[in-house]
Amino acid sequence: MLSITHTENLTGARISGDFWDLDEINQAIYSVIGDENKYYDWEGSRKRILSVSYEIRHASQAHRHVNFVENGLNKKAKIHHEMVSCEKNIYYSVDILWPELIFTIIALNDFIRLYSKDHLYLSLDVQVTTIRKFQSVVGEALQSVMSKEEHDRFMNILSSNETNVQEYAIQFVDMLNFNYIDLTKEQREKGLGKFALKLAIQDKDYHMMRDQVIKSANDSKRAIHDMLITKKYPEEIEW
Repeated sequence: MLSITHTENLTGARISGDFWDLDEINQAIYSVIGDENKYYDWEGSRKRILSVSYEIRHASQAHRHVNFVENGLNKKAKIHHEMVSCEKNIYYSVDILWPELIFTIIALNDFIRLYSKDHLYLSLDVQVTTIRKFQSVVGEALQSVMSKEEHDRFMNILSSNETNVQEYAIQFVDMLNFNYIDLTKEQREKGLGKFALKLAIQDKDYHMMRDQVIKSANDSKRAIHDMLITKKYPEEIEW
């Protein structure tokens, strides 16, 4: 079963599951976001989603964390069925910075809307259902560190499809990632809700950065999603 838990220092979310759990969410993401440049105005957001998907895929290949969990099979059951089997299953996991993961579940709303133009019966579509489950599990994990007011507001925005990441200045996600990494554990616990709402609402700080990115993009005659940040992520993150 796919699960989302907080890392020890609340720096990120730990996405965990068996191979099939992680592969299922990856396949759903690939199906919904479409091929490169299919939705050009969403190309930056697509790349951010793919960066998370990349980590999930590598986790499923045992390239990140590996642990064992009880599978419910006990000694009595093994005797009854005359079988020899392990009582634990292998689970794989990967850590993702919280602002990055929050942006991912927000951006997936846009791609579900785009996907819906070519697919009927969304409420029964297996790819959309898988992504909605992913979004809900992330939302459930956020509940423990957000005030009720913040969590209710965030989930209402997410579930009502009020978000919009068309031509999004994805550099803003990097800025929030850097700011979040620099916080203490206590500051993260108190401030994660505000980070989530900043990503969902697009406040004046976002629009100020977007204006700067657009100016630089126009000066260099490049697309907004091709503009790179110069600041580097730390080689080691205290999760």
